Amino acid sequence: MGLREVKRERTRRLIADKAFELFNDNGFGRTTVEQIAAAAEVGPSTLYRYFPTKETLVLEFVEDCLGDAVDWFREQPELELTAGLQAVIERVLEQLETNPDRVRAVFDLAAQTASVSAHLNELIWRFRTDLADELVLRLPADHRAEFTGALAAGIAMNIIETVVRVWVDTPDTTDATSLARQAMSLLRSGGIPLPAATYRVSDNSAHES
Repeated sequence: MGLREVKRERTRRLIADKAFELFNDNGFGRTTVEQIAAAAEVGPSTLYRYFPTKETLVLEFVEDCLGDAVDWFREQPELELTAGLQAVIERVLEQLETNPDRVRAVFDLAAQTASVSAHLNELIWRFRTDLADELVLRLPADHRAEFTGALAAGIAMNIIETVVRVWVDTPDTTDATSLARQAMSLLRSGGIPLPAATYRVSDNSAHES
């Protein structure tokens, strides 16, 4: 990373940190972009170059954690899929665990503010879509690849969401990575109840029997 990129990242981080301080002190709705810019000692136009909305300021840490995990997976083309999915899940959780206060604040703001909740859902959906797209590239090229990839990505995200919610509620007694491994073990062993259905396949489509 060059000097310019380092300075840009430092500025981006400072703006986000100052925003969270103000959100915690004043509330999301009562904090203005101008107040955040002043606290970070930048102009509003500079702030908007880094963060186009207040919602992106709240969620930049979560967005970075999710995006980094998918980017890392893309860079491991030879990694076996089940091991890769486990690594993606654990990578997201390990990064989130580095800043529990920020993650807890994100959940609190999402619960209080509809626009933050909507943006968080968009990030989650983007992660699922990006991960599914990468899985499709590695799955056998048949008519089920997109369906299988979407299903696997959804399961990975569900594990992350469920583990994070437990961890946010009980951070002192919950190890997120260990809990995720328990979840994956339960899924592999059939320890989690799943909808039961019997299918027969004909004419390249599945019909419930």
